Amino acid sequence: MTTHRAATVLHHVEHVMGTTVSFDIREPAPVVGALDDVVRWLHHVDATFSTYRDDSEITRFGRGELSLDELGHGTQQILLRCIELTDLTGGAFDAFDVPAPNGTMLDPSGLVKGWSIECAAAMLQAAGATNFCINAGGDIVVRGEAAPTEEWRVGIRHPDHAEQFAVVLDVCGPIGIATSATYERGAHIIDPRVGAPTTALASATVIGTDLGTADAYATAAFVMGIDSIDWIGRQPGYHAYLITHDGTTVWSAGFPHQKPVMSR
Repeated sequence: MTTHRAATVLHHVEHVMGTTVSFDIREPAPVVGALDDVVRWLHHVDATFSTYRDDSEITRFGRGELSLDELGHGTQQILLRCIELTDLTGGAFDAFDVPAPNGTMLDPSGLVKGWSIECAAAMLQAAGATNFCINAGGDIVVRGEAAPTEEWRVGIRHPDHAEQFAVVLDVCGPIGIATSATYERGAHIIDPRVGAPTTALASATVIGTDLGTADAYATAAFVMGIDSIDWIGRQPGYHAYLITHDGTTVWSAGFPHQKPVMSR
């Protein structure tokens, strides 16, 4: 864990939820204490929803040790949202029908990380922060500007070359950016409709107003394949950038101005 505070910038890196979460906050004075609360929140989310922990609430529910009524309010809300997303995606996102590391068939991870980071952003905003970026292993929320009249620059990783970006976006918040791919964990994204991993795309990036929804939509788009670009086009406020294994790129009409940098 590292924290760096400059005159007008607060940087913090936290290892949680099996990834690295980095904070870049451009007005630290009113939010230093709130950042501590955010870090505690993320560890609470990890303890509640981790499918790698035998004692997490989601694992115990998946094993039938807890009833729905015994779950915390946040867990109930996540499960209800997962049901909605299954319907919205035609089953391409289905947290109730995918194998989890804990041996159950319940894994809401495709929603939880984005949702938790969106909540973290709301906590910082409530404390007075207006210009910041949170990056949770490639799932990103942006609020405001990087500097007065200066947009945030967000790079989307090249699916074949970790040291390169496929595309660089210049954006102002509020916006959430989520990417689903197999370059870090292999073919781990399951198509719930057939019960097998899918590798039709190299990566799927979705942007929109809510990172939790963008996170789930990115998973669904990855499962649907290249044709998901039409489906994304019908989801108000959300847009996608897809990369196939042969380097073909497609994006929806509302995807922000991009600077292509991908080379093979």
